[in-house]
Amino acid sequence: MEHAVSTDRDTAAGAAETAAEHATAGGPDAEAAAGPAPDTHTDTDTDTVGGADAPDAETGETGETGEAQGGTAESTASEAPEVSEAAAELAAQRELRERIEQRKAEKAGPIAAGTKLSGQAADLLAAVRAVESGAPVDRSLLGPRASAAPDRSQASARAAEPASGPSSASSSAPASAPAPASASARQTVPEEAVSAVRAVLVEGGAPEALAGQVAAVLGERAAEVLREDPWQLLAVPGVRPEQADGFARALLGAACGPGDERRAAALVGWLLERAALQGHTALEAASVRGTLAEHAVPDPHEAVRHAIAEGAVLVFQEGAEDSFGGEFEDGFEGGFEDESETGSEGGAERGGEAVRGDEPADGADPAEAGPPAPVLLGLDRYALAEESLADGLARLVKTGPDDSWDEAAAAAPRAAAELIRAVAGHGLVLHTGGEAARAEPVALAGAARALGVRAVVAAHSENGRDRLDATAGAVTVAGLLAGTEGPGRDADGMFALDLLIVLDAPQLDVETAAMIVESLPDGSRLVLGGDPGVLWSAGAGRVFADLLAARVCPQVASRTPDPGPIGELVSGIGIGELHQVEAPGKEVVIVPVRDAGEAVHRTVQLVAESVPRAFGVDAGQTQVITVGHGGSAGTRALNASLKQRLNPGPGRFGGFDPGDRIAYVPSPGRTLQGAVVSADADGLRLDCAGTAVVVPRERVEAAVRHGWALTAHQAAGMRWPAAVVVLPGDAARGLSRPWVYTAFSRGDRHLSVVHGVDQALPHAVTDVPFQERTTRLRPLIESLLTPAAQPG
Repeated sequence: MEHAVSTDRDTAAGAAETAAEHATAGGPDAEAAAGPAPDTHTDTDTDTVGGADAPDAETGETGETGEAQGGTAESTASEAPEVSEAAAELAAQRELRERIEQRKAEKAGPIAAGTKLSGQAADLLAAVRAVESGAPVDRSLLGPRASAAPDRSQASARAAEPASGPSSASSSAPASAPAPASASARQTVPEEAVSAVRAVLVEGGAPEALAGQVAAVLGERAAEVLREDPWQLLAVPGVRPEQADGFARALLGAACGPGDERRAAALVGWLLERAALQGHTALEAASVRGTLAEHAVPDPHEAVRHAIAEGAVLVFQEGAEDSFGGEFEDGFEGGFEDESETGSEGGAERGGEAVRGDEPADGADPAEAGPPAPVLLGLDRYALAEESLADGLARLVKTGPDDSWDEAAAAAPRAAAELIRAVAGHGLVLHTGGEAARAEPVALAGAARALGVRAVVAAHSENGRDRLDATAGAVTVAGLLAGTEGPGRDADGMFALDLLIVLDAPQLDVETAAMIVESLPDGSRLVLGGDPGVLWSAGAGRVFADLLAARVCPQVASRTPDPGPIGELVSGIGIGELHQVEAPGKEVVIVPVRDAGEAVHRTVQLVAESVPRAFGVDAGQTQVITVGHGGSAGTRALNASLKQRLNPGPGRFGGFDPGDRIAYVPSPGRTLQGAVVSADADGLRLDCAGTAVVVPRERVEAAVRHGWALTAHQAAGMRWPAAVVVLPGDAARGLSRPWVYTAFSRGDRHLSVVHGVDQALPHAVTDVPFQERTTRLRPLIESLLTPAAQPG
């Protein structure tokens, strides 16, 4: 079998392009958009993001992933939802109290805390102690992102689109799509503050159009903050180090230098934010230091130390301390020169006692202790999410058996009986399988409801929800979190359910998973189900894969294969084999092409003529999937040609016409398909699966693009009657086994492969597995569930 993929600079480096030009943050599809290049999590991509690049008119995703995380440059903080101080205070205290109670109940001792912390780590510790003592929390201690509870609740509300919320006067009323706000922008910024920022930007030679975003991220004192530390401009999504350096030189003059501590701290934070776009929740300290050296930082080691002391990042070493506060950071300050490079001489001193990850336990053989755990650096946002998720999952794992399920297991079909028995005995269960295997969790929900158990099935997307039988009563994850779908919440804010089954679990990023687990009441049970072969989540983390690797709960592997030639082909890809399959009904068709131009031409021909004629599937039910947005056969080029053939028009509504097929990204990691209805002063009016949505005019460019062609990461969790996978030759580096597995498995009845990548396709299937992500969830949950050593 041959193959073809087109990834020119715009395709292979799509993540860098869109992030740099439109302040967007998509997912980590580096494995698909940037190919198998090593160390993408620390590479700077400066060669692909030149200042001369023209702005991308169709942002909304980064590289392959397609999730918009920031507004346009003209967006201001006034578009962000406002939160009352009292509500935020209560939410912050509740979050902290829950975390403290969980830790005290599940660990033998209290939370470890150091006495020499500084910066944000010390502030977090002070907040925890205040809550423990019953004193009110000073919100200034929590910082802009530390108060996870209010941020997450608002994030879930934003993810609920296209619903206007529980207070909607009518379910038929069009839902307005608010502009996404960053985690640090939760309050209205006065116009005078934006004007002051604009003046500073102009003085420093930066685009004044960034003023709204800068003020939203840095707050009312943004102008003052920028004058004191111009490199804070890097906190704005899309700004690159060389741009921040030029801005700083214009403001500081001779006082500006590559070794400036302010520059170093900002660069460390920028590197971690950039890594999160590629799926990492943390990075090894040695990797960060190496990248800092590439950015001309004269003393990378001291730069990292300073960033930790200032609270810009948090430091971890699994096995030394499982908290991001406490003794480890004191030890880090004592010296960690070569902890990653030498492994044996990186011990840090604290009060005369070494705090080292390679110290064996009492009575243990040093030879069997293994290498020390690497020192990791992370942002508080993901640290809080991973710790909270690990705590919640550990609580579920400890849920005891329920004998009342025995009768249901005996009466269930054989395929579902094993899953029912697993859920009867455990609070957390993982279920793996393909599309056909989704029937087993649905059968579990039916059996549970027959027993009087409040069971809910949640899918990643509307497409995934609608593919289930109506009797499943399925909801979307976003709708469940927002309260617009499902049973709602009880008086304590927990889901009003006893069993939650989440399908398409590989698409859960760490923050969404944490919100789900935090909302489960005590005694409830959770089933995470999905196909482990597909691409991971668009957001940071790899929750499902980490839990499968940790093996802390039962794992039920379905024995129900996906049927037909497509199922046979995809099953082989899943184990690293690409072979020809018999397709007497033309279920799988390979269309060889010589170049990208021919690939576009043949794709349009397939969608408009061949597939409808052979299978009776109209163009609206056929999905085109390609490697990236840019390039001569990326989504932009394909959508332009498909629009010209299927719905020609002048594009009088910002490039759109009524009847255009669109992909709308209301929140990071979530893509809705629909069609353009009309446009007016309120914005672009869409029909998304029968729901009317209004996208404000200022949001259209960032959140809506034509949707005849999608990337594989956008298509994950969705399926169509027919799929056309386009593999032009210049996109060979964007291929990997998960990408091919995901793309080839999106068609139910028919798969056409427009193939021009020659041997790159079998090479990707056999030799390019998942691109690794650095995460902390697995060691965190393993440490919580490992029995503490008994004193001798």
